[in-house]
Amino acid sequence: MTIEATDPQLAAYPALSAYLAHQSHCSREAQRQAQEGELAPAPGCLPATDLGPAGSAPVEERVAAPVAVDVRALRVRPEVMRRGIVGGAGAVGLLWGAQAEPSARLDALFGSGAHLSGLLAGYGILVMLLLMARVPAVEHGIGAGRLARWHSLGGRHVLGLVGAHVVLALCGYAAHSGTDLLSSAAGLLGYGGILAAAFGTFALVVAGVSSVRAARARMSQETWRALHFLTYLGAALAFAHQLVGPDVSGSPLTVWAWAMLHATVAVLIVWYRGVVPVRQALRHALHVVEVRDESPDVVSVVMRGTGLDALRAEPGQFLRWRFVQRRLWHTSLPFSLSAPVRDDTVRITVKALGVHSRRIRRLRPGTRVLATGPFGAMTAHRRTRRKVLLLAGGVGITPMRVLFETLPAAPGDLTLLYRASNAAQLVLRDELEAIAGRRGAALHYLLGASDASFDPLAPQALRNLVPDLAEHDVYLCGPGPMADAATASLIKAGVPEQHIHTEQFSF
Repeated sequence: MTIEATDPQLAAYPALSAYLAHQSHCSREAQRQAQEGELAPAPGCLPATDLGPAGSAPVEERVAAPVAVDVRALRVRPEVMRRGIVGGAGAVGLLWGAQAEPSARLDALFGSGAHLSGLLAGYGILVMLLLMARVPAVEHGIGAGRLARWHSLGGRHVLGLVGAHVVLALCGYAAHSGTDLLSSAAGLLGYGGILAAAFGTFALVVAGVSSVRAARARMSQETWRALHFLTYLGAALAFAHQLVGPDVSGSPLTVWAWAMLHATVAVLIVWYRGVVPVRQALRHALHVVEVRDESPDVVSVVMRGTGLDALRAEPGQFLRWRFVQRRLWHTSLPFSLSAPVRDDTVRITVKALGVHSRRIRRLRPGTRVLATGPFGAMTAHRRTRRKVLLLAGGVGITPMRVLFETLPAAPGDLTLLYRASNAAQLVLRDELEAIAGRRGAALHYLLGASDASFDPLAPQALRNLVPDLAEHDVYLCGPGPMADAATASLIKAGVPEQHIHTEQFSF
């Protein structure tokens, strides 16, 4: 199902609706003419040879198709996810409250706090795992960058709740038994379920500490991922501990409900992080066709496979790529598409920022590739306005280049600003200029050192380039500091924050 002029999101923008309806009409006419052997374009439509991207094959060698956005695809909106998480925490609180026995005794008070913090910690672990389960509806609706931030924030809350649970349980046991804390700790570890929970707590703490920015900067990606897998061990041991706790084991219904929650999350993780990637690898048989230099430190990797349309990768999204070559096969790297999927061919454009990205330059044609995804929510479905500004910095041009080619827009409604230190750092320049000329879109290069006295991303500078800036949806992709500075400038220039769409996926 493609977006039509009557789509409710576009009803407020007659010009865009008319443009989309016109494009749909032209597409149907082109398909009819192809079937009937006609060569002339439909009245008011461009010739088919003018509809393709820069560098694409002539229409005789490819099938021209309109850009389509599947509006039937299920996407979980961020506000819905937030309400669901908060509502689930409230339900856990009600479960605890329904079984709590009011008492003014010190050991009972400590025990009640330990039960509540333990239940919330167990629920929080499930939420963290669900956020990183790579469920398409969640990924495409919320975005990988936002999910990663929620996961990080949730991890800190979970570790705080686990710490509170341990301290309160220990104090409650000491108050009940009349012993000191060390003796109480030794006594508690004599119970098998509590000993398992202690190991689970240790696993969660190790995973959490390894994710602290200072610690993660000192270890390789492989080491960090291996340590982060301890989260699964901690979740499993915590689940075993909770099943024998009084708050869950007190009723067959709560045991069943708690077990079903864990089973559901476990199935989602196994399916989307295990089964789906393997199935995609077997189905698409991706391999490297060409590696070409775009600049001294940027290369494009062209890959070909089978049935790549089934990936349903939308412009602006990224995939995780695993190149089956020595010293690269064990690492999954997130890179966005730098060209639309066409004729079972995909392309990514990579800057040599780390050890693994530098090795990509040495990939050989024929190298097998395992691709997982797509991921990300910086796509056309976020658009709410007729006019669109694309703002890219450095190699962040890759998703912007695809959106620049494919976002439906009338001439004059689409603008691309490309920030780089100098002209030599501009990649895919010829393609961008060809797209701009063909679509009647504006293209500006913002060149200069970041410490220069004149800031090309200052609010007034942006307003000078785009006079009606506040009326635009803005798609933004670039290095973290540049993206933060640009976001602040856009807000000062009058763009509402909800109309600034950005995503950081290089985590």
